[in-house]
Amino acid sequence: MLQKRLIALVILLVGAGIGWWVYSAEVSGSHPFKLGLDLSGGTQLVYRAELSGIPGEDVRDSMDALRDTIERRVNLFGVSEPIVQTQRGGTFAGETEERLLVELPGITDTQEAIRLIGQTPVLEFRLMKEGGQPTGAPEENVNDFFEPAAITGKDLQGAKLEFLQTMGGVPNEPVVVLDFNSEGARTFAELTGDNVGRLFGIFLDGTAISIPVIQEAIPDGTAVISGSFTAESARELARNLNYGALPVPIELIATQTVSGTLGAEAVGKGIVAGIWGVAAVALFMIIWYRLPGIVAVCALFLYMLVVLALFQLIPVTLTAAGIAAFILSVGMAVDANVLIFERMKEELRLGKSTREAIGEGFSRAWPSIRDSNISSIITAIILFWFGTSLIKGFALVFAIGVLVSMLSAITVSRTFMLALGIDAKAGLSKLLFGSGTQV
Repeated sequence: MLQKRLIALVILLVGAGIGWWVYSAEVSGSHPFKLGLDLSGGTQLVYRAELSGIPGEDVRDSMDALRDTIERRVNLFGVSEPIVQTQRGGTFAGETEERLLVELPGITDTQEAIRLIGQTPVLEFRLMKEGGQPTGAPEENVNDFFEPAAITGKDLQGAKLEFLQTMGGVPNEPVVVLDFNSEGARTFAELTGDNVGRLFGIFLDGTAISIPVIQEAIPDGTAVISGSFTAESARELARNLNYGALPVPIELIATQTVSGTLGAEAVGKGIVAGIWGVAAVALFMIIWYRLPGIVAVCALFLYMLVVLALFQLIPVTLTAAGIAAFILSVGMAVDANVLIFERMKEELRLGKSTREAIGEGFSRAWPSIRDSNISSIITAIILFWFGTSLIKGFALVFAIGVLVSMLSAITVSRTFMLALGIDAKAGLSKLLFGSGTQV
């Protein structure tokens, strides 16, 4: 008995420590709760990726490179905690389209958000088709004469401004020098080595800015973009390419903006709803199950503290849907206790001792708790796998809540019940272990 009470005391102290950490981490900002756009305010942009020229086996790699590039770019502009993720959307031109979702907390100016993303250039290196001849100046769009991109911005390691020397040895013409990563350098060396004498187009945002002839193989992974550049325009191009040249073109198809005021209001309402929900559940448990109900409420508060700490540590992006999932998981945590306490009552009616009834109640209720929670977790996995970003947030919060609830219901509640050491055979102790209208 003493051992059980010491364990119960340790659990309470650990719970108090977790509660203090959750509070101090939020106040100090070391591990604050990460809020979604609907709670913090900001802008969401949805882009469609143009992948018609990308082989099917390279689509996923191209989308990953696109996501990394956009994330790197918005980070350079100091956007706090941007969320950039890929998603398979509806159909476009008879095919399932690939989308890019960009969430920019704190930026409520949609045009500013679009500017941050839209200024990133799409860089492509494309061989001219056999027998193809460009018509007009290099600045004109001559896409039809060229093959699909052999090298894109995802292969770029860096760009810098340099000046070509004139005949007199004086630097004059500004150019942009590109350095490729190892994969890009290898591809570039093979491409130039196998196609000496062919025209090679350098495209920026779909427009050919330079169409040089491949004079010889270039094995060092360095290319030069020349054209009608001023020093300032070449410097700007190099800067934008360093921010991240997009590996594939993208098209803006949807925007959503949430003001900071609406976000704060949503947070307030969510907190109030959570408090009322938990208070109602706690009141019901105490009135209906009496002493076991008080134990369940204590375990419930420990459960909530653990879940909140996990939200901060992972971290989980909380949305209005996530808050709803959290409140729902609280109800499921209580549901496990209901199953246990009803089993305990049956064992007590059979004449077993209180300790035996507690043990049997937990062990006999466990299969039902396990099966119901596993089915809920499977549902959460399916929602997370196939759902949109909003559904994914709901599913993740719900799954975490269900997993922790199993631990709190079976381990914490049982330890507290055994630590009480009360015999519910007669008198006040029997009344405390009754439920509802039963004595």
